[in-house]
Amino acid sequence: MTFEQLDLSDEVLDALYDMNFEECTPIQEQSIPYILQGRDLIAVAQTGTGKTAAYLLPIISRLYTDGAPTDTINCIVMAPTRELAQQIDRQMEGMAYYLPVSSIAVYGGTDGPTFARQQNSMRAGADVVIATPGRLLAHMQMGSIDLSRVSFFVLDEADRMLDMGFYDDIMQIVRCLPKERQTLMFSATMPPKIKKLAEEILNDPAEVRIAVSRPADGIDQSAYICHERQKTPILLDLGRRCQARNHLRILQAQSQRSHAPATPGTSQCSTNT
Repeated sequence: MTFEQLDLSDEVLDALYDMNFEECTPIQEQSIPYILQGRDLIAVAQTGTGKTAAYLLPIISRLYTDGAPTDTINCIVMAPTRELAQQIDRQMEGMAYYLPVSSIAVYGGTDGPTFARQQNSMRAGADVVIATPGRLLAHMQMGSIDLSRVSFFVLDEADRMLDMGFYDDIMQIVRCLPKERQTLMFSATMPPKIKKLAEEILNDPAEVRIAVSRPADGIDQSAYICHERQKTPILLDLGRRCQARNHLRILQAQSQRSHAPATPGTSQCSTNT
C-alpha cells in the first residue's frame, strides 16, 4: 500500500514525497487507519519496521486537519531514552515540514540553557512533546507543563520502558492526563506486564501484531565480547567495513557485571546493521 492510499493530509504526503517515502511498511499500513479513526491502539512490531512513522504521520495529519488548539500541548510521546527522544524529534521535523506543527524533545543530562528552552517551549504550547518519563515528571513538578488538554498519548518502546523501571512514572503521568484522549502503545514484545499496562491505560484498543521472531529484513545483528582495550580496534574495523559496504551501523556497548562469571574488564558490544 502507498501512503497516498491513506487519508493523510496533502502536506504530510508532500513531506513524505520529499523524503522519498512511497510504500507503507506493514506496521504503518495496519496502524495508521486505526489512529486516523481515533481508536486506542496497541501495536507490536520489531525494531526497524517503521513504528515511529506509524504514529507520527496520522497524529501530525490530525493535528492539522482537526484544527487542534495552538496555545497548548496536544500530544505527549514517551520514550525510554534521550537518544530515542532525539531520533523521534528529528523524524517529526521532517514529516511536519510543510505544516505549522511544532515539537520539542525533553530529556535529562542537559545544561541550564537547554532546560530553560524546554520549559519555554512547553509553556508556549509546543504541539508535540517527546519526553523521557523522569524529565517530564521533573517539569510537571516545577509547573512547566500543562497536560490538561492533551489529545494524544503515545508510549514508544513500552516494553523497554517497563524493563527500565518506569511503570510508576508512567502511571503518575497518566493520572494527570484528560480521560478523554487517544492512547497508543507501541512495543517490540508483548509480555504479561505490557498486557497489564494496556488494560490499565487503553480504552477498547485495536490490536496490531507484526512478526517479532527475528530482526527486520535488511538488518543484521551481531555481538562481540571483548576486553575494554579491544573496543577501539573493533569499532574502527566495523566502521571501515560499513563504509565499504555503504551500510549504517548502530552500536551499543555494555560492561559485564558481577551477575555472571566474567573476566574483569570485559564488555559486550552489540551491533545492528
